[in-house]
Amino acid sequence: VQLQAYGGGLVQAGDSLRLSCAASGRTFDMRTVGWFRQAPGHEREFVTAIRWRGGQTVYADSAKDRFTISRDVAKNTVYLQLNSLKPEDTAVYYCATDAHIIWGRIRFPSDYDYWGQGTQVTVSS
Repeated sequence: VQLQAYGGGLVQAGDSLRLSCAASGRTFDMRTVGWFRQAPGHEREFVTAIRWRGGQTVYADSAKDRFTISRDVAKNTVYLQLNSLKPEDTAVYYCATDAHIIWGRIRFPSDYDYWGQGTQVTVSS
């Protein structure tokens, strides 16, 4: 599976962005798609994830009420809507997927085999 993340940019606090993660290749191997982010000097952290077939979602506490994950199965694309952005949301955002990951492990980056290249989100105050 190949993933391509895009849609990042430079915005002001309070603005919105929609990130996209387009999948190609063995897309039938996708079981869960997750979004992670990594700020300079910090570890990669879980943001949200969605089950590819059933659509179940889960969010990190930092993403609840502001971020929304969704998918378009026909387009093999997962979206991350970022609302009410804050300067602390500044990071490179990555999407990832795996064919075998279990729901209880979706917050762990090491459990994902396939990663997109990341897209930079910068929020100015």
